[in-house]
Amino acid sequence: MSLLSTAEFHAWWAERRRAGGFSVERIPFHELDAWEFDPGTGNLGHASGRFFTVEGLRVRAGGNAGPELWSQPVINQPEIGILGILVKEFDGVLHCLMQAKMEPGNANTIQLSPTVQATRSNYMKVHQGAGTRYLEHFTGPQRGQVLVDVLQSEQGAWFWRKRNRNMVVLATGDVPLHEDFCWLTMDQLRGLMAVDNLVNMDARTVLSCLPFMLPDETEGRSGEAFHDALVRSYQYQYQYRGAARSPFVPDSAGSILSWFTEAKTRCDWSARLVPLADVAGWKRDDWEITDEGAENFRIIAVRVAAGTREVTRWTQPLLYPRGEGRAVFLARAIDGVLHLLVRARPEYGLMDQVEMAPTVHLHPGQGLDAVQEDVLRDALRPGGGTVRYDQVLSEEGGRFHHALTRYQIVEVDEDFPLDAPPHLCWMTARQLTDLLRHGHYLNIEARSLLTCLLSLA
Repeated sequence: MSLLSTAEFHAWWAERRRAGGFSVERIPFHELDAWEFDPGTGNLGHASGRFFTVEGLRVRAGGNAGPELWSQPVINQPEIGILGILVKEFDGVLHCLMQAKMEPGNANTIQLSPTVQATRSNYMKVHQGAGTRYLEHFTGPQRGQVLVDVLQSEQGAWFWRKRNRNMVVLATGDVPLHEDFCWLTMDQLRGLMAVDNLVNMDARTVLSCLPFMLPDETEGRSGEAFHDALVRSYQYQYQYRGAARSPFVPDSAGSILSWFTEAKTRCDWSARLVPLADVAGWKRDDWEITDEGAENFRIIAVRVAAGTREVTRWTQPLLYPRGEGRAVFLARAIDGVLHLLVRARPEYGLMDQVEMAPTVHLHPGQGLDAVQEDVLRDALRPGGGTVRYDQVLSEEGGRFHHALTRYQIVEVDEDFPLDAPPHLCWMTARQLTDLLRHGHYLNIEARSLLTCLLSLA
């Protein structure tokens, strides 16, 4: 069994980048193999009826008969895939089996991925390619000891009710090591979160669900105020009763759930799938589907070569954002415990309409003028707070082309008001991580940021 130092990991990583034989070429739609537009609906789908389709999404005020608020293309992938990390102890230290995985939409080709990252169509070999390595550890009677198993959502702005199974499984027997995989410790993974576009979105969401990654009390005595407040944020749920002087700092699990439920009741809109041909304000030519103002994302087609994938050549559509997104958690110490300002955020493609999200989430192309709250805009301007984390990380490279988000954690001082609008609530890291035992509480950007936050502990 080969265990790597961090320096050895970077050497291995560079070798994996050279060895893949990767290429991604943009092509016109008519060169897609086994993908076609339905002549009746205009939907773009695969001949097998599997993988995913590009359809239309329509949002109306009130019920289905209300006025239209918004329409756009959306990716509909109803099947549930597996995002799984295999863990194993070596000399008493827990390691994660991570993969150097190529995805066609990655800006830098390969990124560090979970042990298994596969749609059901892929691991059932609809593509007629090779099997998914290490899948036997996550499915069937021979799988290992399950530590985490929860359905979590993905981008509600671009997917229609997409969910994936986030799993962590403990291996007890020998695990033969393939050249595209390596064992890394939790500390190594935390350190790699400081590198742009290295740890992919699917790895970040699974890592956020790991309860045994949380720092313990012995790590909370550094003498550095932010670090110590952060560690306390992981240790305590509701012990700091003095923090409850504001109704926006919950003092019980019940008050958090009540706040969240109340936010859901305020959603006075409905969303449904419609034929792609019926989406107003969008047009299609030989190369892309785009909005008429060229302000939103596009749907494009690509031809892919990847020597390390189960199938070495294929074509597919991708959603291509315009520009870089931004996701920010504002953080503030309250009675010595770091709290994050959490937003109850509606998104049209979410299964339950609303999930807990970062304080601010700007889609590609949006600037600070899209932030409605003056106090939040001020905090995000230069000098508005202390930036504790600031990295550009990729979103899902299997469906999105060069989708990049700038993830930030910004600490504000005690002058920042505790009072917040009804859609915002102060919560500790422990309160948020406890919710990750269940699906559909934290959205994908919030889960990514929790993994970023953990790297600071």
